[in-house]
This record gives sequence, structure tokens and C-alpha cells, in this order.
Amino acid sequence: MWLEKISLLNFKNYEELNLQFSAQINCFVGENGSGKTNLLDAIYYLSLTKSAFSSTEGQNMRHDTPFFLVKGLMHKDAQDYQLQFSIQNGQRKVAKNNGALYDRLSEHIGLFPVVLITPDDTDIIRGTSEIRRKFFDGLISQIDSIYLDHLLKYSHVLKQRNSTLKRFADTNRFDKDLLDSYTEQLLAHGDKIYAYRKAFISSFLPIFTDHYNNISGQKEAVTINYQSDFDHEAFYKDFYRGYQRDVQAQRTRKGIHKDDFDFEINSFPVKKYGSQGQQKSFVIALRLAQFDIIKHEKGVKPILLLDDIFDKLDDLRIAKLVEMVAQHSFGQLFVTDARPERTYTIFQAIEAERKVFTVKKGEVEQQTWM
Repeated sequence: MWLEKISLLNFKNYEELNLQFSAQINCFVGENGSGKTNLLDAIYYLSLTKSAFSSTEGQNMRHDTPFFLVKGLMHKDAQDYQLQFSIQNGQRKVAKNNGALYDRLSEHIGLFPVVLITPDDTDIIRGTSEIRRKFFDGLISQIDSIYLDHLLKYSHVLKQRNSTLKRFADTNRFDKDLLDSYTEQLLAHGDKIYAYRKAFISSFLPIFTDHYNNISGQKEAVTINYQSDFDHEAFYKDFYRGYQRDVQAQRTRKGIHKDDFDFEINSFPVKKYGSQGQQKSFVIALRLAQFDIIKHEKGVKPILLLDDIFDKLDDLRIAKLVEMVAQHSFGQLFVTDARPERTYTIFQAIEAERKVFTVKKGEVEQQTWM
């Protein structure tokens, strides 16, 4: 699977752009703030129907424009796919695959998988449980549409239940039958999500551990422990008994939306006791395991996006990644770098088709590989 062409209209800092890529290595070089990351984000958008960095669609539109468009030509299993995503102010997103409209955006997730590695990935370790859930939910959703369906339905019911709890608190009125109806749906979907997450971690952990050992030289033991309210025998009884406390809090205090994943190194939290190097190794191993498990489950190599990571990695970790590229462990690769000479040095010795693009303030020009 690989992306041959991309076209942008009013996407972030690009007024209009058309690019054609190599099926193997593509490098975007240029100063920080020139728009390199926005190109990776456009590719990410083609895969997951949303930005990796912008929380609202309005942030994806070029300044003072009312719409944006992202188009791409994707090749997969000897077939061509013309992908198109557009949105206009005040209107719903339009998503097309070979001219056919999607009924639901979730139908697209997992068809053209992608893995993005960024300098901010250490937030998965240092940040909140929500960030860690988002990482694993995004991963599992790309390989299992049923999981994604349960996740979307759980989120919808949770919003309804929380809205109902707030209304109860505001009006000082309580309707147990109504709350029961939301609770039953929430627990049913939550139980499925819990089972998926628990089974997934069991299969993910050995792949992750192998990558960490390869990157770090087997210097320490790492693990991931999945923590969930659903793992406690009395959870269901406690959930129903906690109605009044939920009303007081005006939110659902327990459930799958409170799950967490504990990252440990030598039985201690990586967040507190892991060095910067160990934390970097941990997140890279997470992403490489993500790549491998998607490849195994979907039967294709995901597109790999590396956003300005060479500044944040030491020589050992860069060498490990480059070694994997040289061994053709990955499929199509997109890299951003603010130092062109470093990019040329890193990829010069690799036998692969390469393209390099210079990015300057929303303008992109293909260069001859030196």
C-alpha cells in the first residue's frame, strides 16, 4: 500500500498544492514553521479522516478561507483508490472513496492504515490517562471496526448519561428508569471494550517488549499493565449503588472512560523513574509495535510518518530506526527534517527509491537527491 499523489486546497498553510511521491522514501526538508508537519497531517487525514494535531476542523482551513480539500491517490492490493475529504464552514464533512460517499466516516478507518511518530509522543507516558486511552483506542480501531463501533456508541451514551445527570442535579428531580436505560447500554458496550482492550494488550505486549529490547540493548525489563474498573468483581453492583454520587458529581464517575495503562520499567513507573533515553525508547517501541500489529492484522504495511524526530533522538536510536529502514521493514516512509544535510546523510546509503522536497512557507519544490 502506498500514496502516489496528494492534492490540497486551503489546507492549513497551503493554498493549492499537488505532489507526487515515491513508493518508498519521501523527505520534506525546510525551516521550522514552513509547513512540513502540515504535509504529514494531510496524509494522516487521508487515512483517519481527521487531523493528528488540530482539535477542530476550522483549524485545518487556511486563514480567511471557508473550506478545505484533501485528495489522494492510494494504491492497495493492485487497486487504485481516489480519496477525497472536504469541509465547508457550517456544513458536514464530505468523504469520498472512488467517488462514492461514505454513510459513516468510521467505514473508512482501517482501510489505509498509518502510523505517526512525533517528538510529542512522550506525552503518552507523561500525560493523562486520556492520552494513553486515545493511543490504544486509535490503534485497535484501525484493526477492528467492531471495536470502533462499540467505542463510538459508548461515547454517545456516556454523553447522554452525563447530560441526564446534570439535568437531575439542576432540577432536583431523579428518574431511575431513565438512568437505568443509559446505564444498561453503557455497561454493555463497556464490557465489550474491556474485553477487546484486555485481549489486545496480551498480544501487543510481547511485540512491544521485543522492540524495546532491540532499541535499548535489553538493559531493563518493561511492561504494560491495563487498569480498568471492569476488572473488579463488585464493579456492576457498585456502579448501580453510585447513582446518587453520580448525580452529585453531574457525571459518570466510573467506567471504561476511566481506564488507564500503566507503563513500567523494572517494576517502577516510567513516568517517574525512566530517564529521557528510556522514555524515548519506550514510545518508539510503542509506535513500532503499533506498526507491526497493524501490518499483521491488516495484511499491509502502514504508511509510516516520522515528524522531526531526529533532533530528539540520540545516535543509537537513530541508527536502530535507519537499520530497520535499510532492511525494508517498513513500506512507504515520509520524513520531516529541519536539517537537509542530515537527511541526505541518513538515507544516502540506503538502497531505495527516494524523493526529497524543500518546503518554504507553504511552497514545496522537489529537489534532485544529492
